[in-house]
Amino acid sequence: MNKALLQELMQLSPAERIELAQDLWDSVGPEEFAPLTPEEEAEIDRRLTEYEKDPSRAIPWEEARAYLWSQLTRPK
Repeated sequence: MNKALLQELMQLSPAERIELAQDLWDSVGPEEFAPLTPEEEAEIDRRLTEYEKDPSRAIPWEEARAYLWSQLTRPK
């Protein structure tokens, strides 16, 4: 990556950097991702089976994200 461009991007506010990161992520199509390993596929299958057995244990993404952010931003 161009270091000058990176330095310029780092001058953006945290909110702007997050928005940029989301826009960049959204610009990558599924065909551009590396294929899943057999272990990753097995884990996805395991989790889907677990969900199908008891969907009430699942939580919405917004709640999961809020929890993760709270863990990342809490004082150490």
